[in-house]
Amino acid sequence: MTFHSATAVEQLAPGHFRATINEGWDIAGNANGGYLLAIVARAVTEATGKPDPLTITGHYLAPGQPGPVTIDVDVHRSGGRHSMATAVLATPERKLLVAAATTTDLSTADGPERVDSVPPPIPEPDDCIPINPTSGFPPPFMGRVELRIHPDDAGFAQGKKSGEPRMRGWFRLRDDEPIDTHALVTATDAFPPTIFNADLPVAWTPTIELTAHVRARPTTGWLRCAFATRFITGGYLEADGEIWNAEGHLIAQSRQLALVPRA
Repeated sequence: MTFHSATAVEQLAPGHFRATINEGWDIAGNANGGYLLAIVARAVTEATGKPDPLTITGHYLAPGQPGPVTIDVDVHRSGGRHSMATAVLATPERKLLVAAATTTDLSTADGPERVDSVPPPIPEPDDCIPINPTSGFPPPFMGRVELRIHPDDAGFAQGKKSGEPRMRGWFRLRDDEPIDTHALVTATDAFPPTIFNADLPVAWTPTIELTAHVRARPTTGWLRCAFATRFITGGYLEADGEIWNAEGHLIAQSRQLALVPRA
């Protein structure tokens, strides 16, 4: 199943959509948070008439399992350059995700540029470690996208943590499927947690809140990604992300607040 079909939405009435959480896009039985946010982003961009989610923030209320869902979108502003809406993703039993988003058309984006950073140094994809799911670890979601992990950040799989809470590598969709700005939202939550390389218990970190800033439309090919954590306190951690295209241009940023796994 392609990413586009797995995140497709159908409008039933103005502001009211339905979709399906598809099997195989999960982490330990619960749908990946970036995948869920991409479904919401599709509904919001359709409702606002702007094709790209410039910024979207999701607050996660409950885990999502495979099955039908609805997305109710309230458009609060329809402007020439930007529109803004809120949305609720829900099953018949409960709400799963509440989001706020500003949408735009990034094909018309223009303006001065200053970038006081450079793409993170990562070996070429063929020199990185591929992540392929098995019957146990890693989880099914990793088979829906294609990831290559920096060799210095991949030792956790053999119990050799780097000691640095970071995760770097390459991202693309399977079978050369084109990456759109909705897939960028998923990419911000596609890599193993940064805490896997910290001197702390290794477990999945449930997302409390995820924000993605989409700065430009992606081009073809691999995307260079880096995620790092600086603060692990009070049972929570943040992960700051950067996504760069093959030409070395920054195309997305993210920040995630997540629960720290207990010993």
